[in-house]
Amino acid sequence: MKLFVGDVLELKKGHPCGGVQWEVLRTGMDFRIKCLKCGHSVMLPRVKLERDIKKVIKTMGDAGS
Repeated sequence: MKLFVGDVLELKKGHPCGGVQWEVLRTGMDFRIKCLKCGHSVMLPRVKLERDIKKVIKTMGDAGS
């Protein structure tokens, strides 16, 4: 799955603050994502994040084209 910095994701499991939308801050073998409700950031391995994605709300992949 292609994910880019700036993408907004909805994960299967919500954050304890009640937020369900996350912004991708860093990509690679590990991803850093930030909760858009409270601002808390979390590092997750690529395999776990790809398995937990419910949908991609906004993608930055085609922004340069």
